[in-house]
Amino acid sequence: MDDVARFRLLRAAEPDDPKAAAANDLRLAGRGDEQAFARFYDVVAPTVFGTVLRVVRSRALAEEVTQEVFLELWRQAPRYDADRGAPTTWAATIAHRRAVDRVRSEESSRVRDDRHARTAPVEHDTVAETVTDEAVAGYDRARVARALDRLTDAQREAVTLAYYGGHTYREVAVLLDTPEGTVKTRIRDGLIKLRDFLEVTT
Repeated sequence: MDDVARFRLLRAAEPDDPKAAAANDLRLAGRGDEQAFARFYDVVAPTVFGTVLRVVRSRALAEEVTQEVFLELWRQAPRYDADRGAPTTWAATIAHRRAVDRVRSEESSRVRDDRHARTAPVEHDTVAETVTDEAVAGYDRARVARALDRLTDAQREAVTLAYYGGHTYREVAVLLDTPEGTVKTRIRDGLIKLRDFLEVTT
């Protein structure tokens, strides 16, 4: 066997480029090929899960959102355009958007629950106690909630993500798709308004 033939044989034995293989599997999945989608899943699953986990910061929630992402990837597979990016990048973009949507939804739900708790009628037998630590804490929470209502929507969203959601400035910037400097300004201005409303001296 000459050198040229040996080279061709070695090239034929080498595995396909992973990106090209993933793109091909995605195209096949777009035509309904479930086995191709399963191969695509194996390639991009770690990236998708890691992207989601960095945003939602809860493993259980990340697993749930990752399932939703792959359902969307299956539905969107026919629309994939290889000229606009690698399949892994495409999947990570969809995963990030879905994770941000979930965080915003969770925060909105929490705010609604808090608002409902503030407006719900109080049972008469729950106010029989004199002022206790619990009652004081509830009063403080109510004051904070009223103070939050006085912020602009942008300030309230940033403050809520940072202090109730436990996110860093950078993470809030990613979640809101807003420059980090702008996020810092919103949070700073929001906290000044909260302090003034709550009459807290520095």
